[in-house]
Amino acid sequence: MDDRDGSEDKERDKDAKEPLRVGVAVRKRRRALHLTLAAVSARSGLSVPFLSQIENERARPSMRSLERVADALETTAVELLAASDTARTVDLVRAGDDSGLSPLPGVRPLVRGHHQLHAMEFTGDQDAGREYQHRNDELMYVVSGACQVEAEGRAYRLESGDALFLSGGVRHRWRAVTEDTRILVVAVGEHIQASSEPPSPGH
Repeated sequence: MDDRDGSEDKERDKDAKEPLRVGVAVRKRRRALHLTLAAVSARSGLSVPFLSQIENERARPSMRSLERVADALETTAVELLAASDTARTVDLVRAGDDSGLSPLPGVRPLVRGHHQLHAMEFTGDQDAGREYQHRNDELMYVVSGACQVEAEGRAYRLESGDALFLSGGVRHRWRAVTEDTRILVVAVGEHIQASSEPPSPGH
């Protein structure tokens, strides 16, 4: 299957001002495998110019294209995104932009890459149907609608403007109760070993 058509131009032009910054990770992975752009092109079905623009962060790949690049590089799209340039301090995520990372419908990452801060937006009727337990602190803020949360044996109904803080280790589950619900969940990244203990003298 070949993707060398107008679709690449559409992707290139769509968000040229705000590219998905995976270029560094893609180039590093390609070089680690000692592959040329032509080889990756042959494996992925994407053109050499388009791949070059991705590596130089002048073109933004769709999730589908990124998955094809990842397959060609013997890795996954998630790994490439996690390995992307995390040193940058400014990254704009526009409304409606799922950054190619949405694991489920109505779930949108608000922070791209592998950072200390983790943030997700949940919209619509959401019910994971399971209990969560994170090692780090988490904050739930209801932007609109309402949700039901169960934590530490208690039930809480959160409505627009309400916020619920959950310290690390608290078991909880939640579900949206209206179709127009929009919830912001912010947490310390799971890869960070957060501690509430004050630092010892000299540290």
